Amino acid sequence: MENKREKLSSRLGFIFLSAGCAIGLGNIWRFPYMVGKYGGGAFVLVYLFFLVLLGLPIIVMEYSVGRGSGKSVARSFHVLEKPGQLWHRFSYVAMAGNYLLVMFYTTISGWMLAYFAKMISGEFNGLDPQEVKHVFASLQQNPQASLFWMLLIVAIGCGVCALGLQNGVEKITKGMMGLLLAVMILLVVKSLSLDGAMKGVSFYLIPDFDELMKNGIFNAIYAAMGQAFFTLSIGMGGMAIFGSYIDRKHSLSGEGVRVMALDTFVAFMAGMIIFPACMSFGVAPDSGPGLVFVTLPNIFNEMANGQLWGTLFFVFMNFAALSTIIAVFENIVSFTIDLCNWTRRKSVLLNFIIIAVGSIPCAIGFSVLSGFQPFGEESAVLDLLDFLVSNVIMPLGSLVFLFFCTRKLGWGWKNFVAEANAGKGLRFPEKARGYVSYVLPLIVMFIFLFGLWEKFTG
Repeated sequence: MENKREKLSSRLGFIFLSAGCAIGLGNIWRFPYMVGKYGGGAFVLVYLFFLVLLGLPIIVMEYSVGRGSGKSVARSFHVLEKPGQLWHRFSYVAMAGNYLLVMFYTTISGWMLAYFAKMISGEFNGLDPQEVKHVFASLQQNPQASLFWMLLIVAIGCGVCALGLQNGVEKITKGMMGLLLAVMILLVVKSLSLDGAMKGVSFYLIPDFDELMKNGIFNAIYAAMGQAFFTLSIGMGGMAIFGSYIDRKHSLSGEGVRVMALDTFVAFMAGMIIFPACMSFGVAPDSGPGLVFVTLPNIFNEMANGQLWGTLFFVFMNFAALSTIIAVFENIVSFTIDLCNWTRRKSVLLNFIIIAVGSIPCAIGFSVLSGFQPFGEESAVLDLLDFLVSNVIMPLGSLVFLFFCTRKLGWGWKNFVAEANAGKGLRFPEKARGYVSYVLPLIVMFIFLFGLWEKFTG
């Protein structure tokens, strides 16, 4: 007997879950750095332009495929494709992408949890910059510690999913997202109150076209396109699952805009925390893990009541990480439910084992497996997994959704538009057919090919 499809209890739950999937650590440690590098407010405008142009159509397509099929990406193409077609083969690539994503994201999330424990216990108090740097290096190079924190994250993610869609995933994500926004606003207020903070705000928000030109307009446009594309985690069915959990009361374009707005708000506010704090203490904002695990702990050490503010910052970071973990875990659990017609608890148990074992290589990638350097010196297992997900599966998956929703050989334009526009709210413009059918696939292909070229020649 087929399991009855679970549904979300509220529209807010859908928005927070989708946004939670999109709001990742890249928003916080990559977006502010890129804004600073490419001329502040000038880059923000270019980014917002591409977010609507690139991200919105694809996110609406994922939602439509999910809602139209009532399934996760594991079965959605099977339901919607015409007899004899082979679109469903992409399901296995999308599922692999979700597994690969959590297999490195669990390690980074584990570091976040470890840093929260270190900050609240006062481990950073009195350390000089070199010693702070050593704390991060020693965590990465300690296989037992990395495995412990990674397994704790897997247990939390699976534990939430085991509680059910409404009572676990939806309820806990809503609570976490509410707290994330509250803590973030508190940190922004604190950051803006620091001496010299306005210098950071000016650097962040006032367009500097000289800086934009200096780093190259093409580079800035490509960076904005890439960030807009990857920030929403599109192309792997991560959004399709939430589409399958909602009713047809509201159009999907409007829901996509709300999710994008929340995702952008968090990325933007992260810059309002980081730039004023960095400028206030004369520190250049770094990109990547170095910003969160080295630069900012040094700033908290210099700040009055720094331990308190540092602890709150890592509360914020953990909520950002866990919201993604829970959303992707829910997607993965739904694969097994859809494919095997298993109960939720049985699916969670199997996936706990798969994810825990699969995450081990990344967790020990900086210690036991440090000799494996896929992209040369200082690269690790994490970099390989990130590359496969971000630079290969996401763009190619986005092309699949674009072609499936716009071609007669797939689900077709009429079916897609009918699903996207069912319910009240913003309608997907039918005049955009030529753009999403021909222009947007070329842009996604450019992002894909240029990303590969940059990786292997840069």
